[in-house]
Amino acid sequence: MDDMLKCPGIVIIVTAAAPEGSAYDFVSRIFVPKIGVDEDPVCGSAHCALAHYWSLKMNKCNFVAYVASRRSGTLKIHYDKKKERVFLTGKAITVMKGYVLA
Repeated sequence: MDDMLKCPGIVIIVTAAAPEGSAYDFVSRIFVPKIGVDEDPVCGSAHCALAHYWSLKMNKCNFVAYVASRRSGTLKIHYDKKKERVFLTGKAITVMKGYVLA
């Protein structure tokens, strides 16, 4: 973690294509130590960026991603190139509820 704190930026995303024959398209880990989150267990917003990245690399729009954190998780991702939107599905745990007042 000490070395990650020296890196520029706030979020560090490590990703790689999954091995041939895997049930997954790519794997990832997400670190945000500068704001006190050593490792995000499963970060949906990071996978929105990863969807675009892997779409360019793999020339496809539907992915199954594995997050290799201690808690781990699987996300199904659809990247809509025309609308530039990402749709994420998977099992989730509610950790917080809130309201935004306009």
